[in-house]
Amino acid sequence: MGNEFPPRIGISARLRPGVADAPGNARKDLLGAERSLVDLIAERGGLPLILAHPSSFDRAALRRLAQQLLQGIDALLLQGGGDLSPQWYGGATPATAGVDLARDEFELALLEAALTGGKPVLGICRGCQLLNIAYGGSLFQNLQAERAHSIAHSDRGRYDDHVHGVRLAPGGLLHASYARSEGRVTSAHRQGIALLGNGLVAEAWCSEDGLLEAVRSEGGWAVGVQWHPELQAGKPALLPPAPLLDAFLGAVAAPQRDFRNRAATWQ
Repeated sequence: MGNEFPPRIGISARLRPGVADAPGNARKDLLGAERSLVDLIAERGGLPLILAHPSSFDRAALRRLAQQLLQGIDALLLQGGGDLSPQWYGGATPATAGVDLARDEFELALLEAALTGGKPVLGICRGCQLLNIAYGGSLFQNLQAERAHSIAHSDRGRYDDHVHGVRLAPGGLLHASYARSEGRVTSAHRQGIALLGNGLVAEAWCSEDGLLEAVRSEGGWAVGVQWHPELQAGKPALLPPAPLLDAFLGAVAAPQRDFRNRAATWQ
């Protein structure tokens, strides 16, 4: 009988900043994950583990921590969250309000350790953008301000009720997993992929404005989607999360290769 321990899925923690004048524990910073994401991993047979980082660590310490944490997991999931700093991809302006540089540093180190260690990676929203940066790609800092004819890809008031269509690349991993060529997804991102990273291929585009919505690495198993599969469960009008998550968890047992052709402009 083989090893029946469930695959250990490391989920990088996102920060909910405390509010100084709020009552009770709302004043405190919290690191964690959306419950719907944790539930989705557990329900599909994975063991969700939150990977958090101390705010006091410098870059070298964050890299060491990331390498140590990666030894204890089988796959990495990079969840959504705030904007990535433009400094990682040669953006025209300095980091803006709301950017979490410590999280950026930590997740880039986690991602590099996972890819070089041959461990499957799934990037959701921000995580998809992070994957593109790791392969030398770039982002639009603000889609509607920088990209002509872009639709609104986020709506703070509607959040997970804000949706649009996607076209899945013929013959791609998502096309095969869903056995369909199109669908509808949640959309909650202000940034988006501009230049596709070297070593990545397109997996999906927005039906309304053609924005790249999903990517896949040419070597190993690393996939990024701009939408939020954890927010689409139980919504028949949207792509179900199960095919994507099953492909991700199924990749844990498959042999993986080191990633290649990454232009590490973020280091």
